[in-house]
Amino acid sequence: MKKDWKLPSLKAAQIRTPQEAAIERSLFALDPQARSLGVGRRYYIHTYGCQANERDSETIAGILEAMGFTAALEETDADLILLNTCAVRKNAEDKVIGQLGALKRMKRENPDLIFAVCGCMAQEEDIVDLILKKYHQVDLIFGTHNLHRLPQLLTQAMLSHERTVEIFSKEGEVIENLPVRRFGKHKAWVNIMYGCDKFCTYCIVPYTRGKERSRDPEDVLAEVRELKAQGYKEITLLGQNVNAYGKDRASGYGFAQLLRDTAEIGVERVRFTTSHPWDFTDEMIDVIASYDNIMPAIHLPVQSGSSEMLKIMGRRYTREEYLTLFHKIKDRIPGCSFTTDIIVGFPNETEEQFEMTLSLVDECQYDGAFTFIYSPREGTPAARMQDNVPAEVKSRRLQQLNEKIAFYAHRNNEPYLGRIVTVLVDGPSKKNDQVYSGYSETNKLVNFTAEHAEPGDLVQVRITEIHSWSLNGEKVEQPEPEIA
Repeated sequence: MKKDWKLPSLKAAQIRTPQEAAIERSLFALDPQARSLGVGRRYYIHTYGCQANERDSETIAGILEAMGFTAALEETDADLILLNTCAVRKNAEDKVIGQLGALKRMKRENPDLIFAVCGCMAQEEDIVDLILKKYHQVDLIFGTHNLHRLPQLLTQAMLSHERTVEIFSKEGEVIENLPVRRFGKHKAWVNIMYGCDKFCTYCIVPYTRGKERSRDPEDVLAEVRELKAQGYKEITLLGQNVNAYGKDRASGYGFAQLLRDTAEIGVERVRFTTSHPWDFTDEMIDVIASYDNIMPAIHLPVQSGSSEMLKIMGRRYTREEYLTLFHKIKDRIPGCSFTTDIIVGFPNETEEQFEMTLSLVDECQYDGAFTFIYSPREGTPAARMQDNVPAEVKSRRLQQLNEKIAFYAHRNNEPYLGRIVTVLVDGPSKKNDQVYSGYSETNKLVNFTAEHAEPGDLVQVRITEIHSWSLNGEKVEQPEPEIA
């Protein structure tokens, strides 16, 4: 390995200091060499994982297009292939490693092809070590804190024909004024903060994304105003722990205020993700309830229904506190839909503790859930625990949980039959181009028939058929919906 490579350190990534993160507002500029580097060349981005990675890929695409690159429709047509990776689950890492293996053939056939790996996996020491030793077709590796340095790094990799590696493990800063190429035409992600300070014992995100650091509210609101002027109908305020916004700054301006100010700009739909129960305040609930354009759909991760498990997981709330919050939101925001995250098979989880998770699902009756079998993340406290729940027990618990989630999802959809909902059209259905699809205000997937509909249209749809994970219907001409 080259001594001047900047490699990741999970130990360094744990450090948290009381200083506010710096906000860098320098205008994005390229030197002449970087500005022309991509002329006549095409790029292709594989994006894995969460919405934060999707948003990062939009910035990567914006930077590349500023360098003269154009987007390729297929990776086989690309001169540059980037893998923007996720480290939250082991299966996400396995997908990337599998993809790296599959790309070896392309490099043999075209030695000038450039491969880059970035994102959260690039912040993990063992993964970077594996790539450096085994996957020699990878030309460039850079981390989540190095995204703004892509022009310099890519220039070095392409012109020197030598592997380039730069990964900063630090608290991080806020970089403004980077170019962006939005992948959607009527929905947009808006980062309001970066990083996480919760350090749940199973989670690698605080190490790969750095400390919680909030953007200035005026920068966020200016971006929302620009998106509205461009015709965007829905924006999602985005952060690893979105409702901790502002807690890292002395101004006292928090997420509830930002949510209110965003709603008052007048975008048709406002959403946010992902929220942590610890930071969900009464003021937030009041703001959501007060604005019709803040969508009544809350993702409220619980992870376990057992207070003992929640303590071991480092979640900072008990079962009782979570349920108190859940019912408070449900009572004050009528018609609100709820989704959650749940892990089964965490170290030492007993059958009784798993049954407590099932009973919590019975009480909350979620509209949907992301459910996972626990997988150790190297470098986290949980990875040092004995993974002592047998694989067959984990699989059985996941199946039981998923059956219960599906039961309530279907039952929650039953009242929609015959009702009219407002749908933001995404476009023709992926399964049938004679059918359109989009989402209701409560974030239900709706497939519907219509003589004509355009992506970005807000249309009224009468529901004619229900399923656990979607609704079917037909477009109707009606000025006001009967239900969200």
